Amino acid sequence: MIKIGILVLSDRASSGVYEDKSGVEIEKILDSYIKNEKSFYYELIPDEYDLIIEKLSYLVDEVKCDLIFTTGGTGPALRDVTPEATQAVCDKMLPGFGELMRAKSLEYVPTAILSRQSAGIKGKSLIINLPGNPKAIRECIEPIFPAIPYCIDLIGGAYIENNEEVISVFRPKKK
Repeated sequence: MIKIGILVLSDRASSGVYEDKSGVEIEKILDSYIKNEKSFYYELIPDEYDLIIEKLSYLVDEVKCDLIFTTGGTGPALRDVTPEATQAVCDKMLPGFGELMRAKSLEYVPTAILSRQSAGIKGKSLIINLPGNPKAIRECIEPIFPAIPYCIDLIGGAYIENNEEVISVFRPKKK
C-alpha cells in the first residue's frame, strides 16, 4: 500500500470561491502511473505558513505518507510560502526536482522562471511542491516521476511499482 498525501494550498479554493482541480489532477496522474494499491490523503487549506508546516508534519509523522505533493503557493506573490514551509519541515532538500520542473515548464511559458517548486525529504517521506495550475502539474510530474520510486527506495519508503504502459522509471540494475 502506497500512502500519498495531496496538500492543496489556495486561499480562494479553501474559502469556496472556486472548486479545486489541481488535487484531482495529481490523483488522476498518479492513478495512471502507479500500479500498487494506493491510499490518498487530501487536504485543501489556505496559504498559511504555520498551517502548511502543521499539515506536512501530520502527513509525514502521523499518516506516514511515502509521497506528498503540494500544489500551489510556489510563485513570487507575498502569500506564496509553500517552498519556505517545505524547507522548514524537511531534513534534506533535493533541488534537482525543482530545477527539472522549471526547465520543462520553460518549454511552455517564459514565466516558469518565477516558479519556486522544490522537493525535500522528512523521515521516510518525499515531499514535492508543484504549481497550482492543472496543466502545469502534468507537465511537471511527467519528467520527475522516473526518479521518484528510486528516491523513495533510498529513504526506506514503500516500493512503488510503476505502470510500464504509461511511464518508465529508473532503478539501478542490481549486481
